[in-house]
Amino acid sequence: WAVQVFGRKKTATAVALCKTGKGVLKLNGCPLDLVQPEILRYKVYEPILILGKERFANLDIRIRVKGGGYTAQIYAVRQALARAVIAYHQKYVDEASKAQLKKILVDYDKSLLVMDPRRCEPKKFGGPGARARRQKSYR
Repeated sequence: WAVQVFGRKKTATAVALCKTGKGVLKLNGCPLDLVQPEILRYKVYEPILILGKERFANLDIRIRVKGGGYTAQIYAVRQALARAVIAYHQKYVDEASKAQLKKILVDYDKSLLVMDPRRCEPKKFGGPGARARRQKSYR
């Protein structure tokens, strides 16, 4: 009984494997309470705190994350976590509970379920960045 979902932010990708178990939450093989930096640790906990710990009590979720910087990785992880619970409920519980969970999450923060399409704009010639141009000088 397992579902595999992913979360993305910029170039970071987090893949979550969610299966029936006894409430083990691991990120790259480490427990969630060792997430660095500490300031962003609550961002990872958000789906758990919003939905309540009892929803995660009988699920084992293992998350692998790579790419991007640490902030983007954290956002990818929380999205994967939220999506994993939704996908698990859709597949193995029932549609009503899935819709209820989805509503709770979307009301709190849409980015928990929906990917952010913004990407880094490529640099063009004639300037130091994507939009900035070289300064013009008359003499």
